[in-house]
Amino acid sequence: MKILITGSNGMVGQNILEHPDASSYELLTPNRKELNLLDALQVEAYLSQNQPDMVIHAAGVVGGIQANIAEPVRFLVDNMQMGLNILTASKNADIERFMNLSSSCMYPRDAKNPLAEELILKGELEPTNEGYALAKVASTRLCEYIHRENNAFLYKTVIPCNLYGRHDKFDPKHSHMIPAVIQKISDAKNRGQKEIDIWGDGLARREFMYAGDLADFIYFAIQNFEVMPQNINVGLGHDHTINEYYTEIAKVIGFDGEFVHDLSKPVGMKQKLIDDTKLKAFGWQYKTSLQEGLKATFQFLKEQENV
Repeated sequence: MKILITGSNGMVGQNILEHPDASSYELLTPNRKELNLLDALQVEAYLSQNQPDMVIHAAGVVGGIQANIAEPVRFLVDNMQMGLNILTASKNADIERFMNLSSSCMYPRDAKNPLAEELILKGELEPTNEGYALAKVASTRLCEYIHRENNAFLYKTVIPCNLYGRHDKFDPKHSHMIPAVIQKISDAKNRGQKEIDIWGDGLARREFMYAGDLADFIYFAIQNFEVMPQNINVGLGHDHTINEYYTEIAKVIGFDGEFVHDLSKPVGMKQKLIDDTKLKAFGWQYKTSLQEGLKATFQFLKEQENV
């Protein structure tokens, strides 16, 4: 099977390529120059020339809470444009299998946890990442519409919980929480700092899965795509507080200083835990513990700093 992976240079894409099952497929991994997803004509030409059997859409403008607040236009426009371009071009090229990678941030901010797939568009979105969430909702719905119009088109959406892992971004202003905190605590230890600030009270709960596990799910899904639900959450089914993540990361790095809460900072949704009922029924489960994942991610950071 020939599979196009958009965003192959990103964290999710790199983990897909590193997975042991990658060698079983012909994977197309164009860079941005070879395939600019913001250029609809270029997308159509690429699909026509390469004729993949399946598309896995993992590309996107991503970032943590600071980046989403600072650049809402880019997070909405670029992500929506990329999704619409690759989905419509794939349909027009008669590609019958499409795996759309979305995000649990598209669930309503006040929805009852755990978050079931049926809750999409059932309430107001979280303002701190609304632009990104709107783009993800649009692509998810378009997959549903394409399949509704012609059920030969299996256009399905995977909704991962928060991710972290190898090939993550470690810039505190542009990365998600875990890599940002790993970098922050590592820097603090190296400087001999004895105090680290945490945004808010640290009691908000988050579910973070190791990106290598998402890659494992993706290959499982490829092999069982016909019976995979239209929309499916992928995560752990349990969560931790922000304070607990800071504590576990400090243990891995060997930081023994104090944490101080900055109550003036935004914290986002109080909880964002996915409902894994459909995931369990589908027959897949995560493998990597939090400690194992944090150790592997910190090791990756150290390798990058020594390059």
